[in-house]
Amino acid sequence: MKSHAIIPIFIPHLGCPNDCIFCNQKKITAKTPPVTLEDMKATAQRYLSTLSSSEVETIEMAFYGGSFTGIPMELQQEYLAVAKDYKDQGLIQKIHLSTRPDYINEEILDNLKKFGVDIIELGVQSLDEEVLRLSNRGHDRDCVFKASELINAYGFTLGLQLMIGLPGDTHEKSIRSAREVVGIGPSIARLYPTVIIRDTDLYDLYQTGTYQPLTIEAAVHTTKEMYLILTKAGINVIRIGLKSTDLINENGAITGGYHPAFRQLVESEIAKDQMEAQLTANLSGHQRNVQISLQDSSQDSLQCSSRGSLQDNFRFYSSGASFSNMVGNGKSNRLYFEKKYPHVRISFHVDHSLPDGIYVLGKR
Repeated sequence: MKSHAIIPIFIPHLGCPNDCIFCNQKKITAKTPPVTLEDMKATAQRYLSTLSSSEVETIEMAFYGGSFTGIPMELQQEYLAVAKDYKDQGLIQKIHLSTRPDYINEEILDNLKKFGVDIIELGVQSLDEEVLRLSNRGHDRDCVFKASELINAYGFTLGLQLMIGLPGDTHEKSIRSAREVVGIGPSIARLYPTVIIRDTDLYDLYQTGTYQPLTIEAAVHTTKEMYLILTKAGINVIRIGLKSTDLINENGAITGGYHPAFRQLVESEIAKDQMEAQLTANLSGHQRNVQISLQDSSQDSLQCSSRGSLQDNFRFYSSGASFSNMVGNGKSNRLYFEKKYPHVRISFHVDHSLPDGIYVLGKR
């Protein structure tokens, strides 16, 4: 049984008067008619026609694309009434929305509670005052703490979203934001490397050379450390990096930390670090070279062939779901070990008893 499915309802930035430096939603919204209740119902029916409660444990209706609690209260209630009707019928199990920290107060939360909302995500982006100011977020860090405290007090599931590489940001600031998020105590989080999109103030800064985006390598390095901080604290990181469908501007991303498989880049790096730590602990100084040559991946293993003298043979194991991360995006981990350790034989195998994200080295 599939554990989770989402019915996405895209709400334009009708309720967001702010002009964040990285966002072009207001220009897009001006060209896009508001989502009608009929549109919403048609989307729900289209998704529900392919889903059933016997096949999926939890179906969420999730409002994306805007600051939901910033739209007029009457319109919020109209959208939520439709979602609550589906929930009351048992067709969906949860209602999920995203908003800004400065669009949270007791009146808003009372309304969301009345309509059965379960999950509230806040677009935090950073907990550094300079980054918030340079990004024209329109609120300070204290607003994030107050809104999060209220959401937790009301019993909603809290999610926080962070961006990496905004103007004024540094590796150290991003890591500090991640640690402060742990202190807030959300259940879920998202990590988004900054992507430059046309028709934004950030694009203009990039064009003049005032802003330099992170390289993919730098974005992966920082995101990896943030991911580990959050997951070790029990926070479920439900997304890393933008999907191509998030780039709704017809010209898409310009540059920055965008990669279509960014999450796998991060998880492959984590796998590589785990494997290398175990490998070096098991090799003597003159043996710390491994040659890897991948063969048939149709089996639950990838075998390594040797060239030159071999001193030791090792096997790495992971769950089936983590196998591609073990080998690396585009076989990056294989290539890394091949270049750095050319004299030991390694093979990669699946062990279905292992939890996802755990990589174990065994000598043979």
